Amino acid sequence: MRRLRHLASQHRTAATNRLLGGLLAFNAGAINAGGFLVVGMYTSHMTGFASMLADNLVLGNITLVLGALGTVLAFTIGAGTTAILVNWARQHHLRSEYALPLLVEALLLLVFGLIGAALNRQTPFAVPLTVLVLAFTMGLQNALVTKISASQIRTTHMTGVITDLGIELGKLFYMNRQDSPLESRVRANRVKLRLYGSLLGAFVGGGLVGATGFRYVGFIWVLPLALLLLALSLPPLVADLVRPRHRHP
Repeated sequence: MRRLRHLASQHRTAATNRLLGGLLAFNAGAINAGGFLVVGMYTSHMTGFASMLADNLVLGNITLVLGALGTVLAFTIGAGTTAILVNWARQHHLRSEYALPLLVEALLLLVFGLIGAALNRQTPFAVPLTVLVLAFTMGLQNALVTKISASQIRTTHMTGVITDLGIELGKLFYMNRQDSPLESRVRANRVKLRLYGSLLGAFVGGGLVGATGFRYVGFIWVLPLALLLLALSLPPLVADLVRPRHRHP
């Protein structure tokens, strides 16, 4: 429990990065799979939307072009919002530099869970507002984990994770020659293997939970996810309120 209270703090370790990455991968998997059941689109990664934008520009389908453009813009603005919040907190010497984006994500998920059905209106981008909210949220989260882990961990899409997992598995099963020098032998990084395997497992597990919840409960199913993020973000925020700010020399 003590580690959970410090997952969003400014002082990072490899262990806290891995644990936070796993929790957020679970969160992204749940939102991605559950959101698909609600809006018919996966919103945690932008590859498909970028391809949709290009394809439909050629085909002249302006409605789909607008939908793809709006979703990509929402994701991009979400990532940019994280950069603004983190750098603003750093400039003001706050302990909650990583907690602020989590707080925004938690509040958006609370809104989504409580009034999600009302958000299912079309926007000028020819997609429901729910799609834009989910894409913004995933951009926010992906940028946060990218900054925390120095680009080593991704949580909202698994293409890079599965690629890295495959590379390490290839090293693991590589047959080194018996007479080759020890320093030249191919070895798998077992720490990375565990990290990538746990991220993939968390994303898939979150997808199962999210799809089940959205199917049988509906929008309100995201409330436990929102409350988890809220619990992660509050300790650093409270620390900023009750303790003097740490001034860097």
